[in-house]
Amino acid sequence: MDIIYKLTFYSEWHCGSGLASGAGLDALVVKDRNRLPFVPGKTIKGLVREAVENILFFRNELTPEKRDLFIKTFGNAEMNAWNMLEDGISDGQKQEENQNSQMKKGETFFTNAELDESLQAAICREHLEPYLYRSAVSTAIDESGVAVENSLRRMETVVPCELVGKIIDVPDTFSTVIEDGLRYIKRLGQDRNRGLGRCEFNVIEKEDVK
Repeated sequence: MDIIYKLTFYSEWHCGSGLASGAGLDALVVKDRNRLPFVPGKTIKGLVREAVENILFFRNELTPEKRDLFIKTFGNAEMNAWNMLEDGISDGQKQEENQNSQMKKGETFFTNAELDESLQAAICREHLEPYLYRSAVSTAIDESGVAVENSLRRMETVVPCELVGKIIDVPDTFSTVIEDGLRYIKRLGQDRNRGLGRCEFNVIEKEDVK
């Protein structure tokens, strides 16, 4: 099953590219070849993975069956890296799997979340890309309330907008949990604890894969 979702941002947001812009900006957002913002699929996957793990834990559904579906969807590294999901298997099975551990690649693919294609075309046609971005300034404050020297930092942010993404090859019996995981996410990107990246995911379509 494929899941198409809409990601709506209600505040400015920042998914970092790891790049800076000389003396102007210390942190730039990730952009595509047309200089349009997007959220990388690996970022979405990591957030959904964490959300689903929490949901299974809170619902007391860390069963071997759900754990197998989790690994089939997201993959895994060595077994001893697991935490909450280890609660769903016996000590004997843990020991056996640790001895035979190997990396497994998830079968589900998360695309980048991007602006709608028609909106992308309109923005590029009118050369409106610069209006998508702003800069946020922050600085560290010491115990006396004075700004710490050389701590001024300028970060590029994206204005609130809507993006669309797709999750491909979701196991049918795990799709409901994935949808719940999407709805669980309320903040995304850097500086979430400072008000950036307030968002909401909504499933807009599900497609059966034949």
